[in-house]
Amino acid sequence: MKKTLKLDTSKKVFPIILMALGIAIMAVQLITRLNLITLVSALYCCIMSAVIFLSIIIKKTVYAPMIFGYAASSLGMVIFHVIWGADAGFGAFSTGKTGWSTVENVLFAGEGNLLTRLGGNLLLVLPVAVTLWGLFFIAKKSFKNSSAKKVLSGMMSFLLMGTSVLYVLTMNMRTKPVTERLWEGHDDYLNGVDKNTEGKPNVLVILMDDLGYGDVSINGSIYETPNIDSIGENGINFENFYSCYSVCSPARFGCLTGRYPYRGYADNVIYPTISTFAPFAMTRVYNSFEMINNVDGMLGDEITIAETFKAAGYNTGAFGKWHLGDYGEYLPTNQGFDYFYGSHHVNDMTPFYHAKETDGEYTIVHGVEEMKDENGKKDQSKLTEWIHDEISTWITDVATNSDEPFFAYYASPWPHGPVFAGDDFDGTTGMGTYVDCVTEFDTYLGKLFNTMEELGVLEDTIIVFTSDNGPALEGSVGELRGGKYLAYEGGQKVPFMLRWDNNGGIFENGEREQSATLVDLYPTLVDLCGITGNGGQKSYLPTDREIDGVSMLPLIKNDSVIHTEESPILHMKRRNVKAIQYTVSTQSVLEKEEYKDYKYPVLLDNDYITFKYFKRIQNDNSAFFDKYRKNWLHILTDDVGENYNRTPVYPTVSDEMKEQFDKIQADFEANPRGVIK
Repeated sequence: MKKTLKLDTSKKVFPIILMALGIAIMAVQLITRLNLITLVSALYCCIMSAVIFLSIIIKKTVYAPMIFGYAASSLGMVIFHVIWGADAGFGAFSTGKTGWSTVENVLFAGEGNLLTRLGGNLLLVLPVAVTLWGLFFIAKKSFKNSSAKKVLSGMMSFLLMGTSVLYVLTMNMRTKPVTERLWEGHDDYLNGVDKNTEGKPNVLVILMDDLGYGDVSINGSIYETPNIDSIGENGINFENFYSCYSVCSPARFGCLTGRYPYRGYADNVIYPTISTFAPFAMTRVYNSFEMINNVDGMLGDEITIAETFKAAGYNTGAFGKWHLGDYGEYLPTNQGFDYFYGSHHVNDMTPFYHAKETDGEYTIVHGVEEMKDENGKKDQSKLTEWIHDEISTWITDVATNSDEPFFAYYASPWPHGPVFAGDDFDGTTGMGTYVDCVTEFDTYLGKLFNTMEELGVLEDTIIVFTSDNGPALEGSVGELRGGKYLAYEGGQKVPFMLRWDNNGGIFENGEREQSATLVDLYPTLVDLCGITGNGGQKSYLPTDREIDGVSMLPLIKNDSVIHTEESPILHMKRRNVKAIQYTVSTQSVLEKEEYKDYKYPVLLDNDYITFKYFKRIQNDNSAFFDKYRKNWLHILTDDVGENYNRTPVYPTVSDEMKEQFDKIQADFEANPRGVIK
């Protein structure tokens, strides 16, 4: 006798366990409010749909507890995204090709409201809901033809697997951050900035992408970069300047906020959140792993240097690569910039486009298809020209039509790979596309300087040039060890130059030997430009949060040490401190009992010594990738290549730095956002 398919509502242990697991996932989802749990829940539903299908095929049974467990888990996802979603709920259907205009794409853009999020998420889950209900209904009803019931149930359970996968491919991963927000301090600080630009200089910050320390001729490159060099030759060239991270997004966070990227969970590469390619926009998932607490970019309650200068009355513009988020509070014109032109992403990601953005809304002006050649292959050879034209036009417009100075953030996408050069530069250097690309940038930079000189603003502009980290596949780190994404010198030591012709005698041009880092830029520019608050308070910076950077003004003026034991430079990777470094006087070392008789050249020939300490760092030799350097102390003063471990010679210094290292890591973990109460 053939077994008839049945709906089992009994209390069998295994189905009950699976149901309890679904309910538990739902509870965890709603309690923690983390979109990572959405991935767990989606995986549970996919597995459960397969188990339901097998139970029908093998056991000829539909277990009601499994249906209820599946329903609970999926309901948890819907409730979570309806209440705590970060867009209108229909974002999964957006390709990103139209831009993020709330006017033109109401349902695809912005936070929306409870109803739009409800509508969008119900639409996403509707195929699953209908299929699940249909399976339960068929299993519950009596059929005259038992074979028809089994066939229909089997088909419906198979369809459930398909719709479960479809939901995974289209579900919305944009959700509100789960972290302590600092909006009150953000608003109070900006309201306190004095609106006074009289006699203030313009500011042009030039940030390269993956340009190595040895990739400019002023630092010894084997090719010429005359216009980049002119900044240091007519100003200051820093011999020992460090980014605040060895990869793109975190370094940009530090540059704009004066805070280490740990403070905003932005301590790894930020990926696009919009639909990128069929069938699944896998980059939607990345940020949930890379940046905890649902954070999708630089949080809007961070205070950026652009916001400070805008509050002071400056015109603010950003050009080139953003790479700090692609929607809502993460967009550049929601972070203090009046205008943005460029890409929200990096040039090896999908989608890559150039957009114009104001007031948190953007439109694509150079789309994905436009950046392909006649054979359909990627072609980004126009990027330098496009960005130059935009920033040149913007500076011209501001200088001509506004009485207020400008703050311009020029973030070139080059020479991040894949590298491209324009038709007039491709193949001209004989050194490959990398050098062609840098040469093209240098040439257009010279054109920008000529435009500024013609406008009469060059001498009254503070020009800063640097890079976000060291080189990746190509590029030069000079004598340094390592490169991009490593905490060795080659990963974070970068070119840094500063020029200000009309500086009023604040500093003399030349070389500076002492160390500084990218988080120092914010407080430094506040000092140099005389930004005040609350009716004249100098060096006006936020007080509700840690500002990790220190002003470089003493270094700029007198080559004074600014990073001592009290304010070490940090080398970090994925929420972990990898190394700390600081500079001390040689005399302070010799005063220690164990070192008083030391006659080493580094102690005899230098007034100051820079120590760098690694607690544990992976070997940079790929042949010995499984080896780690532990408790290593370097003296960068005489060993820029980090070739020798000095812990055996300076054990007390090593122990002291290890103790400070552990304290810094513990402080970050105890107060990740650096809130001052």
